[in-house]
Amino acid sequence: MKNEKKPGLYGISASNRTNMDLWGKNQFNSSFPIALACYMRDHGIKAVYLMLNKKLEVTPVELSFDDIFNSQLPNDQLYFAFESKFEPYQKYASDDIGGIDLVVKSTKGQFLRPLEIKLTVLPDSGTSVKPESLWGSEIVIRPATTKYCALGIADSCFKNMDEIRDRFEPIGTDMQDWGNKVEISSKLESMLKCINDFEKAYLSHQKPILLQPVWKTQGQSPMLAEQAFDIFVWSDFALSRLFLDSAWESRASSTINRQMRSAARFFRFMYQMSTSHKVALSKIYHEMDFGRQTDKEFAVSGNITNRYMSASPRLLTPCLPSSVVREIILNGGEEELKPERRFDQTLYFTAKGKL
Repeated sequence: MKNEKKPGLYGISASNRTNMDLWGKNQFNSSFPIALACYMRDHGIKAVYLMLNKKLEVTPVELSFDDIFNSQLPNDQLYFAFESKFEPYQKYASDDIGGIDLVVKSTKGQFLRPLEIKLTVLPDSGTSVKPESLWGSEIVIRPATTKYCALGIADSCFKNMDEIRDRFEPIGTDMQDWGNKVEISSKLESMLKCINDFEKAYLSHQKPILLQPVWKTQGQSPMLAEQAFDIFVWSDFALSRLFLDSAWESRASSTINRQMRSAARFFRFMYQMSTSHKVALSKIYHEMDFGRQTDKEFAVSGNITNRYMSASPRLLTPCLPSSVVREIILNGGEEELKPERRFDQTLYFTAKGKL
């Protein structure tokens, strides 16, 4: 009797997710992006890397998946640990740093790269009515993303912490109550200028943190576009601009919005890291909630992300066709997917003759 090949995803051979764990509603949105990345890697297709330049502008370049995974090992020698902790960063915190969407390791156990994964549809509802060149994807950022963003920056710059302390200490030592909205509002502009100067000085230390695969549809239709898939990767410095730029625009407001909160939290993190070389992350995040829910850091609409991503022609025309799913989802794996039944969706596909 022949051994039947099991359903699988391209490139994922060693993982903390068993074969059947790849397909769940909450798992597939991170499993598929890594399979897509492995496919692009093996076919020599680089990702669009969004990095920060000297003008504090997010600019696109291309970056290999060897650099993104921080390894030249082939895919079958990489271990993909989903929803896991990147242990090398734990030394920077006095409390548990928690997990991140993906930790890339070697099959021998070497920690290589922590990555957040945000699978996003293009366009979102707000930009679907605009010309195609203005389409964008919504990104929802969770606290784990900004925590690991800050931890990664601290790790890259750790040898320079004494110099960094000189930048953050004058404002940080003057703070009386980090949870006071009035005090934060009064010092926010100074904090943002300090962070901007820091990022200009340490641009060379930025590294990948967020993997953003995009899947493009025909407008608001659920049907995939002809050129449907691509991967954008944000550096930690570039990702920080999603809240720093917005905070700067809102700096005169007496109300602390989510992006302003993220900016103030990041400032406190860098101040305490540079002075004590260790932080209490839970204390920063709980004391500085400013009355807003704590399970979501902030969201960025497609109108905003388009400004950061549209300089790459691959936002308009993703590099891979929709047919590539047949090479990424293997051995009938699509049968393992159990999408929710929705009446409007069923009617749509029935009317279109797809069912």
